[in-house]
Amino acid sequence: MEVEVRSHPEFPGIYEVTLEDGSTRLATRNLAPGRVVYGEKLITYEGVEYRLWDPYRSKLAAAILKGLEVVPIKPGCRVLYLGAASGTTASHVSDIIGEGGHVYCVEFAPRAIRELLNNVCRFRLNMSPILADARLPSGYSTLVGKVDVIYCDIAQPEQAKILADNARLYLKRDGWIMLAIKARSIDVTKEPKELYEREIKTLKKNNFEVKEVIRLEPYEKDHVMVTAEYKG
Repeated sequence: MEVEVRSHPEFPGIYEVTLEDGSTRLATRNLAPGRVVYGEKLITYEGVEYRLWDPYRSKLAAAILKGLEVVPIKPGCRVLYLGAASGTTASHVSDIIGEGGHVYCVEFAPRAIRELLNNVCRFRLNMSPILADARLPSGYSTLVGKVDVIYCDIAQPEQAKILADNARLYLKRDGWIMLAIKARSIDVTKEPKELYEREIKTLKKNNFEVKEVIRLEPYEKDHVMVTAEYKG
C-alpha cells in the first residue's frame, strides 16, 4: 500500500496520512522543508513535505484524535502561545497558520527558549520567541498585538486565571482559547475532576463561553483540553 495524504475533512491546514501499513496519522505541511523539530517522521507526497504529528507529544493532536469538534487555529490566524517550551506543538501551529499567520511563543525557561529559537524559530518567519512570564502579560505588550486565538499549556496552579489575564490584553472579542488543564500542576492532593471544574468555572467568570472539554487519555494522564469563545 502506498502512502496517501489528504486534507482533514474538518480542519484546514491539518492533514491525514495513510501509511504503508494502513494506519492513519495526523500531519501538517512542513513550513521548513527538510527540518524536523522533535524527531518526527517526514513524508513527501506529490512533491509536498508533511510532518507526522505525534499525539503522545502534542496535546493539540491528542485532542483532535479524541474528537475535538472545533479547532480555532486556522491558516492566517494570529496565535498567542503560552508555554511554548521547545516548540513541539508550536511548530505544528506554525505549519497550520502558514506564512499568512503568526504565532507569538511565550516561554519562561531560558533553556527551552534557546532550543525554541535555535531549532525552530530561526527557520520559521511566522514564529516569534518571547522570554517572559505568562503571569505578567503586560511585560510583552510591545511585542504582541491583538490575536485570534490564545493557546495555553502552562504548568502553573492558576492556569485559567493566567489565560484570562492574557485574554483581556490580547484576545479579540469573539476570539478563541484552547486551554490544556494539567491537574497535577494545580494540586496533586485533589481529584482531577474537581480541578477541571474549578478552572472551567474561572473561565466562565471571565466571560468565556466554554464549548468543549475533552479528556486526553490515553495520550496524556490527568489532562483535559478546553475550547472556549471570548465574550469579553
